[in-house]
Amino acid sequence: MDQFFDDIWRGLKASPKYLQSKYFYDEAGDAIFMEIMECPEYYLTNCEREIFSNQSNELANTILNHFHEFDVAELGAGDATKTVYLLEALAKHKADFTYYPIDISANIITRLNKQLPGIITGIRVHGLNGEYFAMLEELKRMSAKNKLVLFLGSSIGNIPLAETAGFFSALKAHLMPGDLLLTGFDLKKDPKIILDAYNDKAGVTRRFNLNLLKRINNTLDADFDLSQFEHCPAYSDETGECKSYLQSLKNQIVRIGTAGRIDFKEGEQIYMEISQKYSVQQTDEIAEAAGFTVVRHFYDSKKWFLDALWQYR
Repeated sequence: MDQFFDDIWRGLKASPKYLQSKYFYDEAGDAIFMEIMECPEYYLTNCEREIFSNQSNELANTILNHFHEFDVAELGAGDATKTVYLLEALAKHKADFTYYPIDISANIITRLNKQLPGIITGIRVHGLNGEYFAMLEELKRMSAKNKLVLFLGSSIGNIPLAETAGFFSALKAHLMPGDLLLTGFDLKKDPKIILDAYNDKAGVTRRFNLNLLKRINNTLDADFDLSQFEHCPAYSDETGECKSYLQSLKNQIVRIGTAGRIDFKEGEQIYMEISQKYSVQQTDEIAEAAGFTVVRHFYDSKKWFLDALWQYR
């Protein structure tokens, strides 16, 4: 609660204003994001689902060429609907593994702990609720086995490009030489296709962004008028940055409980999230800079999306 308030207050008092995207994911936010993944414009889910549904056996064989007894840790597991294809393939290959979904949402972890054993017979599931690196460090203390870390859905795109290699270097500090990392990257493509994915006609992404203001109202006794903010995405093909903003539709004052007031000018924006898009060459360069070796690339049929398998060298 105190950390939530501190982060929200700091972001809204900054210039320009911002909010941290990790706070999108309360119970309502989880449900809305699952709606986003099923929107016709949101191609990312279908592209990566195609990779996992069509190539999981090949992916499992590639993994098992490196080790047979290991832990599978998934950062930001969500509903794990794509991951299930790989877990099933590993189970069919008689791999000896435990699945550790890691998510900041306790709601997600509770659901996966309950549901997955009913989907994959005999699977061992141990959900970890918390921040990525803290939970990886806890897992490292729990188990000395090799790790396969999954970071899917182009979640890495929520980190600015200049900080990406640093993120993977920090992640590597929680791994051992020989461990594997499978990361989903959304590749550069027609800018209209990308922008439509973050501005769906049904307005689901708009609701997702506004839900964070609703969460601030409910949790911190704030008085955001959601009808006076509009969702505004923007994409630059040159940089590959797709950014989401909430824009104030008028001059207004928002109060955060008894902490104080936040002044908005008409047209002023709150920066909500980045969704970086990449070239394949950029992903290889990131791997090299972070100290990983590229093992293999897995693409969907349109080559819109890449799941890159790297090894800690």
